[in-house]
Amino acid sequence: MAAILGGDGGLGEMGQFPLEQWFFEMPPCTRYWTTATVLTAVLTQCKIVNPLQLYYSFRAVYVRSQYWRLLTTFTYFGPLSLDLLFHLFFLQRYSRLLESSSGPSPATFSWLLLYACTSLLVLSSTLFSTGSLLFLGSSLSSTIVYIWSRRNPDTRLSLMGLLVFTAPYLPWVLMAFSLVMHGSVPRDEILGVVVGHVWYFFADVWPGLYEGQRPMDPPAWWVRLWEGRLRVEEESEPRGVDGDVAAAAAAAAVGPQAGEVR
Repeated sequence: MAAILGGDGGLGEMGQFPLEQWFFEMPPCTRYWTTATVLTAVLTQCKIVNPLQLYYSFRAVYVRSQYWRLLTTFTYFGPLSLDLLFHLFFLQRYSRLLESSSGPSPATFSWLLLYACTSLLVLSSTLFSTGSLLFLGSSLSSTIVYIWSRRNPDTRLSLMGLLVFTAPYLPWVLMAFSLVMHGSVPRDEILGVVVGHVWYFFADVWPGLYEGQRPMDPPAWWVRLWEGRLRVEEESEPRGVDGDVAAAAAAAAVGPQAGEVR
């Protein structure tokens, strides 16, 4: 189990269980999204929340002021089931990989999520005005998978040990798998790929064509917002035994020097 969850085969650091260690090792945006998805599934499974209160509807949001739907449409993947586990696996795996490769600050990845969510909401309101695309979690997940696959063209993947392919084919393999399993064209995944391709082009291809211009980089105020929050979280974390030892060693090294100055 520890190997599956990314643990080291033991109880982890400072008495943490493998599942707990795996959870807290997630980057912040991926951790929040995964947690919200699980909580949404549990609340709907326990009949505390009705799925009809969660889907995105232009009229419900902007006429009835039900603004929570702007978020819950991305966190509901259905009730507790194997299908939910399948979605959770791809969500946390590729979101985690993409966020980890975006740098130590969550600003870049959170800006990507903001762009993707906004684009999906706008496109779903214009292209699917009849309400045929109500939940956008799969679309957002497809966006993340597509961007990761384009940035890792040499990575080799396998589908149940039967089909081996490189990462850029992953979104299309998943679409074909969804088509076979559900018998309908996965419009939500196609929409996610379109949004992901726009981001990939302007974030990765455009700078090489136009002298390093990066139109998809987050603005300075957004970076300051996230870096300030990250700094507060790091300062509030307990240092543990290693941190105390390091602090004591630093104090011991500074002490004699201060005495010599005096």
